[in-house]
Amino acid sequence: MKEILREIGMIARALDSISNIEFKEFNLTKGQYLYVVRICENPGVIQEQLLDMIKVDRSTATRAVQKLENNGFIEKREDPFNKKNKRLFPTKKGKAVYPFLKSENVHSGQVALQGFSNDEKETAFDLLLRIRKNVEKDWEFVKKGNKRTY
Repeated sequence: MKEILREIGMIARALDSISNIEFKEFNLTKGQYLYVVRICENPGVIQEQLLDMIKVDRSTATRAVQKLENNGFIEKREDPFNKKNKRLFPTKKGKAVYPFLKSENVHSGQVALQGFSNDEKETAFDLLLRIRKNVEKDWEFVKKGNKRTY
């Protein structure tokens, strides 16, 4: 079997590195831009939903959200129906940077899929979606404190 996950990992790390360099001018680092994008696309999201969207653990999300709040990209508001939940919203600063973050994502997608036919793009998407769904099962299992059997 070819090392598919290694290839996926290299692609993800390369794109993440590019983004970290290009977003440095906005004082966004270490994947924080992902949080800004998801919060702009889902204003009012609670942190639990956000960490599920990005597939990170609670402590990683908490640190990132705190830094983004301290740097003025997002704000927390109380949930009127559940006082334990804090809803996350983009600030003016977060909304201002969002179009650039989104255009970088579009550009990276175009570069990554250059030379692919529409059918190949669709096939690649479908296959990656299946891979993600398979991995999500283990992610859910492990994040609940369980151990996988190898």
